Amino acid sequence: MKKFIGLDVGDVRIGVAKCDPLGILATALEVIDRNKTNPVSRIKEILNDENTKKVVVGLPKSLDGSKKRQVEKVEEFVEELKKEIPKIQIIFMDERYTTTEAEHYLKNYSKKNGRERRKVVDMVAASIILQKYLDTLK
Repeated sequence: MKKFIGLDVGDVRIGVAKCDPLGILATALEVIDRNKTNPVSRIKEILNDENTKKVVVGLPKSLDGSKKRQVEKVEEFVEELKKEIPKIQIIFMDERYTTTEAEHYLKNYSKKNGRERRKVVDMVAASIILQKYLDTLK
């Protein structure tokens, strides 16, 4: 089984995606509100529920490929995950354009307010990150 969880780590929210047991298709799972939920604890629960320790994390490099402050924030969050979940396997994927892709997919999704739509965008972005990784395994 090739089970993975995908994460789109942001300052306010973390989009979460999962894949099917064969590691073929990624789907949006949920959004973790970092102000309301301990994200490390919630991710640990998700990993247990999905019976995996493999996590694909989007790395938000700049368009020229360099690492900016947001990349450092993601790496710091990953270090927190590693402390709490020692056997976690982290795979970084370049996530440039994933939010743009997610917004494009959802352009006509709904007329919900920006905040609610943003939550959906984060989940879809996580699924895009995970799907890109799954596609490299084929």
